[in-house]
Amino acid sequence: MSIYSIDPLVDRRWDDLVARHPDASVFHHRGWMEALHLAYGYKPLVLTSSPLGEPLRDGIALCCVSSWMTGTRLVSLPFADHCQPLLEEGTDLHSFTSWLGEECDRRRWKYVEFRPLRAISTGGLGVEPCASFWFHQVDLAAGLDQLFAQLHKNSFRRNIGRAERERLAYEAGRSPQLLDEFYRLMVATRRRHQLLPQPRAWFRHLVEYMGDKVQIRVVRKHGTAIAAMLSLDQGKSVVFKYGCSDARFHRMGAVPFLFWKLIEESKAAGAANIDLGRSDLNHKGLILFKDRLGARKTFLTYYRHTNIASRNSSTALALLGNWDSIFTMPDVVLSTAGRVVYRHLG
Repeated sequence: MSIYSIDPLVDRRWDDLVARHPDASVFHHRGWMEALHLAYGYKPLVLTSSPLGEPLRDGIALCCVSSWMTGTRLVSLPFADHCQPLLEEGTDLHSFTSWLGEECDRRRWKYVEFRPLRAISTGGLGVEPCASFWFHQVDLAAGLDQLFAQLHKNSFRRNIGRAERERLAYEAGRSPQLLDEFYRLMVATRRRHQLLPQPRAWFRHLVEYMGDKVQIRVVRKHGTAIAAMLSLDQGKSVVFKYGCSDARFHRMGAVPFLFWKLIEESKAAGAANIDLGRSDLNHKGLILFKDRLGARKTFLTYYRHTNIASRNSSTALALLGNWDSIFTMPDVVLSTAGRVVYRHLG
């Protein structure tokens, strides 16, 4: 089978495939790859068996991440929790992995990484499992009363009631003010967890290029934003992608209240589920939090064809681990450091 490489930022056949393919997620959206390109400099490409001039029958979305710190590799897709190959029934994945493996070895790329939502049989594909996670999803088929009853009594239901008694103000949209409030809380939250914040440009480009697929939700107390989240909407599935808060106000129940608004509004819009993303297998606190939201968890595995096994992409994170003092510095310093480092981490 012949393999062709196209640019999904200019070839509108990719948009058509994403619009009709049942496995397409919001991470396949051209806007996600446009934001990756503009914020981090990654070069997106799609592999397909369809020649120029024909509608796309299939496609695997990837980005080339080129870094002096962490090596050059292809990832499908950076900062996406999952990215299922968009193939026709019966299409041979081996043709794609074989082509990519040969290119990886010939061009001396560090590796090619796939992040499928469903497990694949690796026999003869030239790829091996490289990381595993829990993937969490809330099924919205039940009525709102039942969805509320599924929430943990103390962690969610009581806190939602507390937020309502506090008369917290709520707003959703994509305005510059909401983005500003969200990013301020994001920097504070990442500082609290001693992690660098993603660059502001990343979120700005998401809002600009994904349009109404992005929703920012903010909760305020007396006009001050105290919790926020950013979600991505693909119609059948709503993806909770980023959440942040001011720890001084946690007792008011703003975070549980935000998640309940996400459930209410996603259900009202006709979504079938809420995608809560992945959790590291040993991150017990995050797993418990998502369990208490009523989420079902399944195993998620990433796969790689590796060229240079002795190098790994944790180099930048290992270096940052020795920079504890950076988290005492002003927000602008943290944000600048995030802008410099994150482009190496995709």
